[in-house]
Amino acid sequence: YTGAFSMFELILKWILLSLCILFVGWLIPGITIANFKTAMIAGLLIAFTNLFIKPILLFLTLPINILTLGFFVLVINALLFMFVASLINGIEINGFLNAFWGALLLSILTIGLEQI
Repeated sequence: YTGAFSMFELILKWILLSLCILFVGWLIPGITIANFKTAMIAGLLIAFTNLFIKPILLFLTLPINILTLGFFVLVINALLFMFVASLINGIEINGFLNAFWGALLLSILTIGLEQI
């Protein structure tokens, strides 16, 4: 199979994203990730929300994104991070500011994953 992504690459990216989520939970004091299994589930849900929900939110908030020169995307990332955490037992985010910093750090970490 010589498609854009092999199954191995997808699983590797999923595992690396899960490790990034664990790292964010370790580094940001207001974010708690129970274990690696929880991070794996969160990685899957974050990938799906970024694929399906985020584009819709970006389109709906286009005027405010233009006014803020794109910085409102950081707010959307934090809200999606909080949304995913609310769906999963074992992840706790204490407040929007922790979600903001966690989502920002996770975004920076996952930029490197796109290069794999």
